[in-house]
Amino acid sequence: MASRLRLLITGNPEPDEASWQAMGEALWRGDKLADDLVAWMHELGMARAWGLFERAMQSASALPPETPAPLRRFIGATHGWPDWVNAEELTLGARVLQSTGLHGMMVLRDAGLMAGYQASAINQTLIMTGSLHKGAQRRVAETTTWWLACTEDGGMEPGAPGFTMTLRVRVMHALVRHQLQHGGKWDESKLGLPVNQLDMQATYLAFSVVQLLALKTTGVWLTGKESQAVMHLWRYIGWLMGVEPGLLSDEEQQGRVALYQNVLSQAGADESSVMLGRALMDEPLQRHYANLPGLRGRLNKARHLSLVSWFVGTSGMRALGLPATVPWYPLLMMVPLALRTTLIHLLPGGVSAWAKRGRDVQRRYLPVLLGERPPQHLTGGTSHHEKQAR
Repeated sequence: MASRLRLLITGNPEPDEASWQAMGEALWRGDKLADDLVAWMHELGMARAWGLFERAMQSASALPPETPAPLRRFIGATHGWPDWVNAEELTLGARVLQSTGLHGMMVLRDAGLMAGYQASAINQTLIMTGSLHKGAQRRVAETTTWWLACTEDGGMEPGAPGFTMTLRVRVMHALVRHQLQHGGKWDESKLGLPVNQLDMQATYLAFSVVQLLALKTTGVWLTGKESQAVMHLWRYIGWLMGVEPGLLSDEEQQGRVALYQNVLSQAGADESSVMLGRALMDEPLQRHYANLPGLRGRLNKARHLSLVSWFVGTSGMRALGLPATVPWYPLLMMVPLALRTTLIHLLPGGVSAWAKRGRDVQRRYLPVLLGERPPQHLTGGTSHHEKQAR
C-alpha cells in the first residue's frame, strides 16, 4: 500500500524519529470529550442518557440549566464552527463529491473500505464487536447513508442531518471504545486503545485523501481548487468526528504524507483481512435490485473486484483473500471519465449541472443498498430509516 502511495508524493515523506514517536503516542489516545460523555451515559442508564443527548443536539443554543456537565461540554465544543472553517469551501467540496455519481461511491468502497482491510489492527474492532457477522451489506448501506448526508448542500451545518449523524457516530465510537476496554479481551499492549487517534486518522484519510486519489487514478479530472475544497470539507468532518486537530490535513499533499506515514505504522494483513475482504466481495450479491438481481449482482461484484485489483495490485488481492482479477473496469472507463470531466469543466455551468445529476443518481441508488426508502432529508419523501437509526 505504501509503495504505491509513495509514487504520488513529492518530496521525502519518510517519518523521522519524532514522527514515529508521535504516531506511537496517538495509539494511546482516545477522544476525551466523547469518552467522558459515554462514562456519564453508563452511570445514568443508556436509554435515558441517549434521549437527553438527542434532545441536547436539537436545542444546542438553549440547553436547560440542569444539563449534566459532560453533555454540556460535548454540545458546547461541537456546535460552534472552528474559526478556520470556510463555508464556501464546504459547499464546493460537497458539490465535487456529488458530481462523482456512482463512480465516486464505488471507488470510496473499494479504495477506502476494502483496501483498508489490509490494516489488520484496525480490523480487530469489527471482529470483537461482532460487526463482521452483521453483514458487509449493512455496513456499506449505513456508511453510504451517512456519507450522502454529510455531502448534501448544507449537510454539515450545525443541526443538519450530516452534522447530527456525525456526532452520533462519534459517540458510538466512544461506546465501542468503552465496551472493548472493559470487555477483558482487548490487548492494549499490542493494539493500543480501541478506536484510537491513529486509527481515527486513518479512517478520516480514507474518506478524503484516498477517495481523491482513487478518483484521479481512474480518470476523473479535478481542479486544484476542487481538491482543496474536498480536503477542507473532510477536515471539518474529521474534527467533528473527534480526530485531533494535529492529525488533520487541509492540503492534499500534506494529507498524502500523513496517509503514507500512517500506513507504514499499521500492522499488515492477517486472517481478519481475509474474513472482511471476502465478506465485502460478496456484498453486491446481497443488494436489493429492482430487477435481474442475479445478473446485476454478479456484474457489480466483477466491477468491484476489478476496481480493487486496480487499487491494491496482485499482492493486495492475495492479502485480502480475493481472486486474481484483471482491472478491466477502470481501464475501460478511464478515457471516458477523463473526457467527460474535462468537458464538464469547459462548459459554462457544467460543474453545477453535473453535480445535480450526480447526486440524483446517488440518491436513486441508495434504496438498492438499504432495501427500503432512503431518509427524508436525502429524497424529500417519507422514511422510517433515520428514526430507527436514532
